[in-house]
Amino acid sequence: MKRQIFAPEHDAFRDTVRAFLDREVLPHYAQWEKDGIVSREAWRAAGKQGLLGLAVPEEYGGGGTPDFRYAAVLAEEFTRAGAPGLALGLHNDIIGPYLTGLATSEQRRRWLPGFCDGSLITAIAMTEPGAGSDLQGIRTHAEDRGDHWVLNGSKTFISNGILADLVIVVARTTPEGGAHGLSLLVVERGTDGFERGRNLDKIGQKAQDTAELFFHDVRVPKENLLGELNGAFLHLMTNLAQERLSIAVSAIAAAEHLLEITTEYVKEREAFGRPLATKQHIRFEIAEMATECAVTRTFLDRCIEDHSNGELDAVHASMAKWWATELQKRVADRCLQLHGGYGYMSEYPVARAFTDGRIQTIYGGTTEIMKEIIGRSLLG
Repeated sequence: MKRQIFAPEHDAFRDTVRAFLDREVLPHYAQWEKDGIVSREAWRAAGKQGLLGLAVPEEYGGGGTPDFRYAAVLAEEFTRAGAPGLALGLHNDIIGPYLTGLATSEQRRRWLPGFCDGSLITAIAMTEPGAGSDLQGIRTHAEDRGDHWVLNGSKTFISNGILADLVIVVARTTPEGGAHGLSLLVVERGTDGFERGRNLDKIGQKAQDTAELFFHDVRVPKENLLGELNGAFLHLMTNLAQERLSIAVSAIAAAEHLLEITTEYVKEREAFGRPLATKQHIRFEIAEMATECAVTRTFLDRCIEDHSNGELDAVHASMAKWWATELQKRVADRCLQLHGGYGYMSEYPVARAFTDGRIQTIYGGTTEIMKEIIGRSLLG
């Protein structure tokens, strides 16, 4: 089915993204995976190309457009290229809204230019060793000392944790406040007491640095409070729909790409003297995956369109996230199987996609959490 949501300017942007990937990312990606981290030069190049801060006002060096379709194009092309390590989606789609929507004028002037030119890489630190989706379990805390906060605690599984120059930390500022006693505090690189632990060894997305972070009596200036005091829960809930939609967009793009390369593979690969594609079972497998991808793509494009118009709600974002990521997981498994032994070899894209994509049903809210949100909306 022909997609209807993109205009010529989005198609031109897609060409720009593909050229950037060919020039600045793919030639270096194997080395980044070995290093466990991408180069800062790649972030600078992305800023120079206009791929950072797409929704940030032009006065700060951003793209000046809230049209999520540009972000969708970026996510789709990086996914198809098999290059999740350069986490532009995290930077633009997840952290960007906090800085553009909550920052004061002074904070915007201080942070947004670097956010857009690639000199200031960002991360958000919510998950802790003992707290993931349940915000009430967060123990990292900040004590009010008049003109500053004193922050103590630790975080884990933080994407961009090694590279980040600016980390938005979810911390407890009212001890008895539960989920409503949390605030967002911005910790900048070089602050005394802020330490990074291991660059965590993951089964996939090897080029994307994921770290432990530690805060030992870190003095956070009062002017680094982002948004309202004790308002983190509401701020986080407000931005989760876009985060989940962004993950879903990359998930369906991954499934479609895996289907494409597997379809070509079974046409060429022979068994018992005939191409695999001549086997009824293989044709049925391809037919099932193609149908599932087509149906999911239609729903996702509607969600993208609704979000671009400011109409996507949390429930439909949750539906998109759990369905598309679970589809990605199923398609990756089936496509690997159809590749046989070659599918288990890291040099084949299907093998890397299998491991890189496994996290999709977990971060941004697990599949189980997504179903709970949907169920509560229907049943109370």
